[in-house]
Amino acid sequence: MENGFYAMLSRMKLIKRWALMRNSMSENISEHSLEVSIIAHALAIISNCRLGNNLNAERAAAIAIYHDASEIITGDMPTPIKYYNQSIQDAYKKVEEAATERLLSMLPEDLRDYYESMFTQKEEDLYLWKLVKAADKLSALIKCIEERKTGNTDFINAESSISSIINELNLPEVEIFIKEFLPAYEKSLDELS
Repeated sequence: MENGFYAMLSRMKLIKRWALMRNSMSENISEHSLEVSIIAHALAIISNCRLGNNLNAERAAAIAIYHDASEIITGDMPTPIKYYNQSIQDAYKKVEEAATERLLSMLPEDLRDYYESMFTQKEEDLYLWKLVKAADKLSALIKCIEERKTGNTDFINAESSISSIINELNLPEVEIFIKEFLPAYEKSLDELS
């Protein structure tokens, strides 16, 4: 029997993000998921080292890898549409759940349970999922910064909106990341060296 799960995941690189925006650099969900994974891992490590928590940073990174995998089937729904009203949000959530179930059905039975915990929130991982959501927003903010640095003004409003959303998360790990690491994204390669 053929199992198409990994072949489907390889298609993450074909799904473009920011479809309604003029982009100076295109971004796909594979690239985005790697960045979210790196940031989620960092947030969990910050939480452990600076805040005295005992989070599984590697699990946070793994959850982040798959956080947008359902978009292989659904495509990337632009934020203004996805969050237009509660009815659309609820409908899209059902579409995402069906897409996730479709992806998981492509796995052999003995692997499915393991991966299911990467795609759906479990009680014991709720804080990790919060960090992944924060990492997702930080990645979007970084994209806005990068676009602004190229002179692309299309992302100015998005940058402001995403910054507000991040502040509302009220996560100390995120505040530390923003204070200590986000300013470097404003610098050139020569300035970082």
